[in-house]
Amino acid sequence: MKTPQTVTQTEERRKALFERYLPRILQCRLEDLVIETPVQKMPLLAERLGLDVLVKREDLQTVFSFKIRGAYARLLSMSAAQRARGVICASAGNHAQGVAQAARHLGVSATVVMPAVTPAIKVNAVRKLGATVLIEGDDFDAACAYALAVAAEKGLEFIHPYDDPQVIAGQATIALELIRQAARPVDYLFIPIGGGGLAAGVSLVARFLQPGIRIIGVEAQESASMQAAMRAGQPVTLAEVGHFAEGAAVKRAGDHSFEICAQMLDEVITVDNDELCAAVQDVYEDTRAIAEPAGALGFAGMKKYFHDHPGSSGCAAAILSGANVNFARLRHIAERAAVGEEQEALLGVTIPERAGSFLEFCETVGLRGITEFNYRYSDHSSAHIFVGVELKQGVAEKRSIINSLVERGFPVTDLSGNDMARLHIRHMVGGRAQVANERIYRFEFPERPGALLKFLRGMKTDWNISLFHYRNYGSEYGRVLMGIQVPEEDMLRFHRFLAETGYSHQSEAGNEAYEMFVGPAFIGPGD
Repeated sequence: MKTPQTVTQTEERRKALFERYLPRILQCRLEDLVIETPVQKMPLLAERLGLDVLVKREDLQTVFSFKIRGAYARLLSMSAAQRARGVICASAGNHAQGVAQAARHLGVSATVVMPAVTPAIKVNAVRKLGATVLIEGDDFDAACAYALAVAAEKGLEFIHPYDDPQVIAGQATIALELIRQAARPVDYLFIPIGGGGLAAGVSLVARFLQPGIRIIGVEAQESASMQAAMRAGQPVTLAEVGHFAEGAAVKRAGDHSFEICAQMLDEVITVDNDELCAAVQDVYEDTRAIAEPAGALGFAGMKKYFHDHPGSSGCAAAILSGANVNFARLRHIAERAAVGEEQEALLGVTIPERAGSFLEFCETVGLRGITEFNYRYSDHSSAHIFVGVELKQGVAEKRSIINSLVERGFPVTDLSGNDMARLHIRHMVGGRAQVANERIYRFEFPERPGALLKFLRGMKTDWNISLFHYRNYGSEYGRVLMGIQVPEEDMLRFHRFLAETGYSHQSEAGNEAYEMFVGPAFIGPGD
């Protein structure tokens, strides 16, 4: 509960931030390069949520994201001598293109350090804008450290992607436009958060112009660095982050951005990958724009917020912050959107091996659309079916289907929320073998030549790979499901080996989808 003292302290801190940043923001004149993007209505989403919904179309910038604003504002603030020396940045995508475009516009030499996992399409886009590209490190942090070292050695100006006052000021110009363009006052504003530069700038201006507005920051659940900072009272470094929404995959929120967000945001919420995919679909259905997962964060957060706050009214706005999505990823996004929108149920069903049971199962499911169907003989008494069922009435319909199957004597496991089932099992042909001591793990391998080879060379020669499934999802990291036979007495050494690879991984021991469809007929001692 806020006391009068804490309210006064908050007001004083906000006033100090307004005085420090507003003059800088108002002096940003970016119109010779930056587009004043339109604000559009989203009637379909508005009808579902029960209030007006607006989208600020930052995907229409020349580099397809808002990053051009902060990059250009930073370069404009530099002296002639600084520009003459050149600039450098580290990025795997949007910031890199923003810096390259702004530098070309001003005739400044630009160097961009990109991690080895950066897709070729993004590397080529930066090169086409005239920047020198250096490939270094396995992730953003390694690329950033290298860029800082090069900047110190060659006297280049380092352009931080989010933790820089002038970059924050550039991003803040979005809110100046949005508040002016909206036909009515905005009651709720949802802002994507990676490192926090966008949220800091936009929330500061929105709070100044409309003090009563409710401002919600939205992060990907698997890279919630700002939420962690809010809870700790200061920026903290996450041990690891997920890479599905790679545009917002930041381990540590910026110091400058946290200082502002802590005072201006009402709250920070997180969304999972399925909710992100569903939001990408929502944006497409209302605007025909194809957002990247990080670009749709605001809309995923909006849907989640109003689901938890039924009966809300007024006007809600969100920023479509980017559209630099690899085309190959759209297949995966579409698959997961159906689950995130509760338009598909994934079920594991056991049926008896007797005449007529398969027909009885199909009759129970009825005339509903089937999105996935895999059947695998289990033993002489039963068989397992992996089925995807199209839903028209969401969770209620799924419960009805499950209840009907159970009443007919078909045990059901709901796999709709099972990542291993969605990412791997649905694409595998079931099969069982006499495999002892199989340890089942999911990995994220960097999408670069030699990643698997490095892993295999580090393994003991007597550890056998008993199961392997890889699928390319068009992102910087590939998802791998792997079974490795490791004796119990070797588990300590095996865990040490996993840590040394540096690859993100997690055990799937006991996963129901694995045990139903591809698990060994004989399972050795558990981890």
